[in-house]
Amino acid sequence: MVSWLSAFQRKGIRFKLLIYFLSLILLPFLTIGLLSDFIYTGSIERETNLHAQEIIEQIQKNVEFYMSDMDHITHYISEDPSIHQFFQIRTTLDSNRVSTETDVRRLLRTYTDVHPEIAGILVVNKNDLYISNEQYRISRDPLTQEEWYKRAVSHDGNLLLISRPIGRNISSGHDVSADEVLSVLKAIKDTKTNELLGVIAIDFKLDTIEKMIQKITLGKTGFIAIMDEAGEIVYSPDNPVVYRINAKWLEDSLNTQMVQRINNNLYQIMYTKSDFTKWKVIGVFSVNEIFKEATSIRIYTLLIACVTMIIAVIVAIFYTSSIASPMNKLKNIMKKVESGDLNVHFDHTYYDEIGQVGNGFNNMLKEIRNLIELVYKEQQGKREAEIKILQAQIKPHFLYNTLDAIQWMAHERGAKDLVEMIDALTNFFRIGLSKGKETLSVRDEIEHVRSYLIIQKIRYEDKLEFEIDCDEGLDQYLVLKLTLQPLVENAIYHGIKARRGVGKVTVRAKKINDMLVFSVADNGIGLLSEKLQELSGMLGNTEKGSNELKGFGLYNVNERIKLNYGSGYGLAIQSEYQIGTIVEVRHPLLEK
Repeated sequence: MVSWLSAFQRKGIRFKLLIYFLSLILLPFLTIGLLSDFIYTGSIERETNLHAQEIIEQIQKNVEFYMSDMDHITHYISEDPSIHQFFQIRTTLDSNRVSTETDVRRLLRTYTDVHPEIAGILVVNKNDLYISNEQYRISRDPLTQEEWYKRAVSHDGNLLLISRPIGRNISSGHDVSADEVLSVLKAIKDTKTNELLGVIAIDFKLDTIEKMIQKITLGKTGFIAIMDEAGEIVYSPDNPVVYRINAKWLEDSLNTQMVQRINNNLYQIMYTKSDFTKWKVIGVFSVNEIFKEATSIRIYTLLIACVTMIIAVIVAIFYTSSIASPMNKLKNIMKKVESGDLNVHFDHTYYDEIGQVGNGFNNMLKEIRNLIELVYKEQQGKREAEIKILQAQIKPHFLYNTLDAIQWMAHERGAKDLVEMIDALTNFFRIGLSKGKETLSVRDEIEHVRSYLIIQKIRYEDKLEFEIDCDEGLDQYLVLKLTLQPLVENAIYHGIKARRGVGKVTVRAKKINDMLVFSVADNGIGLLSEKLQELSGMLGNTEKGSNELKGFGLYNVNERIKLNYGSGYGLAIQSEYQIGTIVEVRHPLLEK
């Protein structure tokens, strides 16, 4: 197994892609061939069951709609004043009987004319008087003693449905018999006294439900049937299977789907029970039909799969070649890059992913060449800056030792001002040299610039004042050496020296948003807007700017910070002519 994998890994991409394509093609077809019975039979069975369930639920909704409509009609009839007057008539000799019955007949006719599904409407009061436009009493036996009347009363005002009410003492109306109607009954009670007033009976034509269901089939031999609460068939097509359905099978409310054997055939039985009518809508169809359909689909699928597989193999060979050729070309170019040739280029006419990879490869080579050049320039600039710093350190090194001797001589002769100046200068050189370190603590950097300012104040006497403000807790951080002194020198020589009157330099150090921020402010001559714009542009891009501007101490400080810590740090300048200048230094937090 391991040797086979090793041999496969050594093959070219054309061979591998061909194997992958063929594997992906053959695997689905083998899966279809082996699992088609299970997949298709299960799928068709689920789809058939779902379709049947949807049909059954829709039929139930339609039946509930009709029965709900009948319920509304009984309600509207019971609320009519003429009906209430009829319920109060005790005998046929009542003086209001004729006029009331005329009004009631007119009312009932409005509903039978609008609803053709109604075969007749019968109203019976508690005194055994009745009225109807279509129905009449067959014998003189009292209607209030009829079974249907008693059942309606016992339902306590709820709708009662009796399918095919054969044997009652009432005719079923014009052109219909008792086994062709559904009797919809409702007992009416006085809303104030809850006393029984009578019963309203509506004969609903069963052919309305038949017309709704008869064109619906489940498969070739399946059918829909409706069973009432008592287990009697309300509607069914002419099919012997329906009478072999045991009502006990449909008593389990949790299991509404089952498979039963009837006449040596398996049938899928599904049903829903209406909470409103208490009826069950039953769907029955043959399981054998499902299997037969699945077998037919499987045969056609396998035939199509074989033809498709042959075509797919041919297409796979073509596509593997179209992918492998440009990849081999790109591989050969990469080998040249490995050998150190960065001037190669991937020429192609592809616009797909391979073309995008080729473009990315070309762009990558271009960026590598640019980065090499950029790193070279940055390193060269950094070395030059370091050399300048070393030169600046070397120059005062000899002076530092000499000034130390001069300080002692001045001290012996009592020249205190000279001693102070030499002490400040000595301290300035000592901190500036700092044993060749690149960074100093914030305190040393502040002391360094303080020594420089003391020397300059002694030199300029009353013309220069200075202030140094450093937040507490900053001594734990390091700062790049010689960051502030060039900025202070720049403020004195280019700002304060060029103005009249007393000048002031303010140096501040603080911590803002995880960053050290220094500022050097002066009230000197300031900068013209054109020169300020040019100087700000130079600080943003150190490659730009005139030689005159690069002579400012700002340039070297800004370049050193950016080279060491990145472009997110450096200098920013604000200036207004005749007002003054503020230079802000953004430096990273470097703990000791």
